[in-house]
Amino acid sequence: MRFDFSGTTPLFRQVAEQLGEAIVSGAFAEGEQVPSTTEISTTYKINPATVLKGMNLLVDQGLLEKRRGLGMFVTAGARRKAGDAKRDEFLTTHVGAFIAEAKRLGIGADELKDIIDKGYRS
Repeated sequence: MRFDFSGTTPLFRQVAEQLGEAIVSGAFAEGEQVPSTTEISTTYKINPATVLKGMNLLVDQGLLEKRRGLGMFVTAGARRKAGDAKRDEFLTTHVGAFIAEAKRLGIGADELKDIIDKGYRS
């Protein structure tokens, strides 16, 4: 995990994003325990409340579950759910901005499709 302490993204969101990425990549398998709040806060010098806030975002999204006295665990179906969320974010945020910029530069839909097709073939 890497955290940007001087960036604009709040640390609790960075915690959630990085744990979410680890779930999508399979670094944390479904049913597996994730590092504790204490482990993350000690290792990366982040306030434990900040780490917990990030983890609770993933609990709210259904990616992690709290097991009393045991810690946080990746839920069944979390990898698919997190992957779907990343896909939706990519399509709405990045692709929309990509298309808007292409329009601004006068790149037509057919030309853009050709460029994308070439990118997939290479």
